[in-house]
Amino acid sequence: MFTGIVEETGHIRSIVRGSKSIRLEIAASTVLEGTQVGDSICTNGVCLTVTALLGGAFAADVMPETVRRTSLAALKAGSEVNLERALTVQTRLGGHIVSGHIDGTGRIVRRIQDDNAVWLWVECAPELMRYIVEKGSVTVQGVSLTVAALREDGCAFAVSLIPHTQGATTLHQAAVGDTVNIENDIIAKYVERLLSSSSAGAGSSANDGEKVAFYRNFMK
Repeated sequence: MFTGIVEETGHIRSIVRGSKSIRLEIAASTVLEGTQVGDSICTNGVCLTVTALLGGAFAADVMPETVRRTSLAALKAGSEVNLERALTVQTRLGGHIVSGHIDGTGRIVRRIQDDNAVWLWVECAPELMRYIVEKGSVTVQGVSLTVAALREDGCAFAVSLIPHTQGATTLHQAAVGDTVNIENDIIAKYVERLLSSSSAGAGSSANDGEKVAFYRNFMK
């Protein structure tokens, strides 16, 4: 598990492409402290297992399912990535609970400078947007962010980046047209699943809209 608070940005030292998979070598420093083979490092929001320590870098294998669901296949040598080690029981949970299991990708459709902040508007598929609520939490490229607004058509959301987030993550480079990894708030998904299971078990014909409204209000 992670918090979505990026510890540092690293860069891709090399990438080896298989027919459906990829192997990454990622140069880093902070996240290598105390790290051993088998540990997890969140990379642009994706939980990757360290398969080798290479002196100033770590290696990770990306399986076909992860390649299909994320933007990792678009990386190339030199690309910057957001990095975070798995949390410990002593870690301050400054962001929110992040699993590193990407639900899908979105596309940046607007970038707006607002004094010291930058607003990013991200378009997503309906199956991702259903879990996104205004002032709720969402993970974009491994960064824990607050949903600042929803577009009227329900197909996009906005986040507002403070200067620290811009400087400490790769989001300062985010441009219109970029594909980004999205992880929905896991609590919303569990609440929906529990409500669905409860209704099915009781033979209830509760309206889906009422269930959606319930867990959306729960998350606010």
